[in-house]
Amino acid sequence: MNNFTKRLLFGGIYVAIIYIATWFNPLIYTTVFSIFMLLSIYEFQKMEKIKSIFPYLTAISIVALIYLLNYHFFDTKFNKNSIIALFLLSLFIPFICALLSEKTNSISQLKSQFLIFVYLIIPFSLMQIIPYINNGEYNNEIMLGIFILIWINDTFAYLVGRKFGKNKLFKRISPKKTIEGFIGGFISSLIGGYLLSGYFTTLPPIHWLAIAFVASAFGTIGDLVESMFKRKAEIKDSSNFIPGHGGFLDRLDSVIFATPFIFIYLILFT
Repeated sequence: MNNFTKRLLFGGIYVAIIYIATWFNPLIYTTVFSIFMLLSIYEFQKMEKIKSIFPYLTAISIVALIYLLNYHFFDTKFNKNSIIALFLLSLFIPFICALLSEKTNSISQLKSQFLIFVYLIIPFSLMQIIPYINNGEYNNEIMLGIFILIWINDTFAYLVGRKFGKNKLFKRISPKKTIEGFIGGFISSLIGGYLLSGYFTTLPPIHWLAIAFVASAFGTIGDLVESMFKRKAEIKDSSNFIPGHGGFLDRLDSVIFATPFIFIYLILFT
């Protein structure tokens, strides 16, 4: 199997998993994205040469709490105040984890824990909240729409950049990315957001256009941020979990970074 066929096959499987997880059942969604989160934490810890069980325990605890509050046991649904309270309190978890650690370099570990918390655990936790954000009931359209817009942006950024790209976007971090590619992906995302609003009617077109704007801009930054970590670690891919595509961080870096900004938009304006 050549590399193109491998990328096409496993890319299709990855997209199918995202669709199935998002579209059908909130428990499937929570389970699949929790696995994605744990694998991303594993890849990041390996990349940064960190060995700690606390990020995994923290991640699972927060997601379980979100699931219980949002779906299963309680009558009250998440509101803005409970979301803010949860994440303000959870910001102190890395300090407690570092305190409980028996390692002598606890301050260094605290920095690592906090980095994992901000970069991975918070975005993945917000992915668990976004499907409920509209009216407290599980809605599959918004999160799936975010993924579709990210895919549109990445695809057309690559195609336009390959055909017309001359000016480097951020040469020091990612020599292959071009300004022309970024513009192509950005415009395509806006068009995709408008077209998507005709099918996903949970939000009006103006909100889908805004989400497309945020997804394109901050998704590109997220891709560059992960490239920065990989360049520091002197590796090409975060892992080889997805044949032909690298690791889960490689596939999810854009949506990880864009999700908190999309969440803030949804909280403030919808």
